[in-house]
Amino acid sequence: MTDAHKDMHVDQGALPGEHPGRAKNPIVKIHDIAWLEFCKPDLLRAEAFASAFGFTVTHRSSQELHLRGTQGGSPCVVIRRGTRTRFVGAAFQAVDESDVLRLGKATGRRVDRLHESIGGIGVTLHDPSGQPVRVVAGTRALSALTGQRIHPHNDGGSRTRVNATCRTPHEPALVERIGHVVLSRTRYLENLNWYLEHLGLIVSDFLFYENQRERGPVMSFIRCDRGDTPTDHHTVAMTLGPSDRYVHSAYQVCDLDAIAAGSEFLTERGYRHSWGIGRHIQGSQIFDYWRDPDGFLVEHFSDGDLFDSSLEPGWAPMTASGLAQWGPPATRDFLGIAPGRQSLGELRSIISSLRHDNEFDAQRLRGLLKVANS
Repeated sequence: MTDAHKDMHVDQGALPGEHPGRAKNPIVKIHDIAWLEFCKPDLLRAEAFASAFGFTVTHRSSQELHLRGTQGGSPCVVIRRGTRTRFVGAAFQAVDESDVLRLGKATGRRVDRLHESIGGIGVTLHDPSGQPVRVVAGTRALSALTGQRIHPHNDGGSRTRVNATCRTPHEPALVERIGHVVLSRTRYLENLNWYLEHLGLIVSDFLFYENQRERGPVMSFIRCDRGDTPTDHHTVAMTLGPSDRYVHSAYQVCDLDAIAAGSEFLTERGYRHSWGIGRHIQGSQIFDYWRDPDGFLVEHFSDGDLFDSSLEPGWAPMTASGLAQWGPPATRDFLGIAPGRQSLGELRSIISSLRHDNEFDAQRLRGLLKVANS
């Protein structure tokens, strides 16, 4: 019998001297990701896609749009009107206000009151790439909304649906909460260490380029450290790349039925599908990727792994085929190599990066090209 997953699931431990995946004495340990901030010139177009993707609008003005999921808490996404489309940065939830004050004191940054539409306090830092990173606490908690109906399943020995049918509604996949954001950095290790030291994040999995493990990892899936309390496999993922940029963000929905029905709903409205449906390896999520009208990559996911702080990082080679356990092959659009404006921008970034002193050098470029062609 042939093992279909041979050489695909590679769960290795660290070798002596490799990155430990956590800081010894972080300033604070954040509790979760709070929201992402974007600027876009057309808020009406952004809202139309958001509704089809499964968000609920919680605040709307001529200059600002707040999008939430069904779970209680802060909004998932804040979009402000701007002259050009761009990702501004991420906000992270501290355990309490004392952590925000401690972080502000340790970094010499001012702690501010947030806008009344969100409430609470926050301190804004900048990671080594220059991107704003906000840590907040005491924000106004939105009440939970009614979630999407989960149909009982007849699985194996569990047969709970009797004299009833399974009829998935033809509707958007309702977003429950934000799960994670993925970032590209030209100085990956410097940025990784900054997030571990300032936010107390810990690494779940490292990826390295094939035959380049001795040079260190090029991607990390990073989770919150809540001690014995399990948390998402990754809240931030960071990869070495030719530019400092947003890669994608992910939003939890209830199950596979919601993902599949939501995919059809978006397709019928003419939105651009990127990749899916499939199941990842690192994190194990069932995923489906879309492009919003401004080209930003966003993901529906369900059924992800939960780790507590006791697990040490895994190590695996980075390959395109290693991105999923099952599902269609990773598309050129998802990998950023489809012909068009995006790939041209990436090519310009590669040329620029190779001219500057950073971690993305010619050897790393060869590793990345091998991934794209794997």
